[in-house]
Amino acid sequence: MDLNYLKPLLEKKAQELGYDLVELSSRKEKGDLVLSIVVDRPQPVDMNEIVRVSEVISSYLDEIDSSEEKYTLDVSSLGAEKPLSIEKLPLYVGQFIHVHVTNPIEGENIFEGDLESVSEDSLVLSYKIKTRVKKVVILFNNIYKIRLAIKF
Repeated sequence: MDLNYLKPLLEKKAQELGYDLVELSSRKEKGDLVLSIVVDRPQPVDMNEIVRVSEVISSYLDEIDSSEEKYTLDVSSLGAEKPLSIEKLPLYVGQFIHVHVTNPIEGENIFEGDLESVSEDSLVLSYKIKTRVKKVVILFNNIYKIRLAIKF
């Protein structure tokens, strides 16, 4: 199975389905070949979507892959707490996120709250301290890690 051949074709097919192809890899598991595909989009991805994408990609692979090599297809998403890139943050305005900063802001290194807005060099996050809502401006160059978070 030639991943260099498959990758651009699968990227295009994923885009047609409304997804980005995040990762394409193959591995051996108990002697069997597993083709692993990770997809992502700004909207949440549920199990029904994974099944749909898996079925479409499986059929597509049958068309484009002429090798007789047997494999298991494993399609997944980045998950509910997926990492975010600064470039794509505008797509997540209004979402609940987790931000870990390098240099503390008001004595804190970790903030969880709603992404209010994104500018050229920073984001605005509203978060709760007990019953009070506060806003914090976080410069991009101070972000160590950023991901979606689950609100409890």
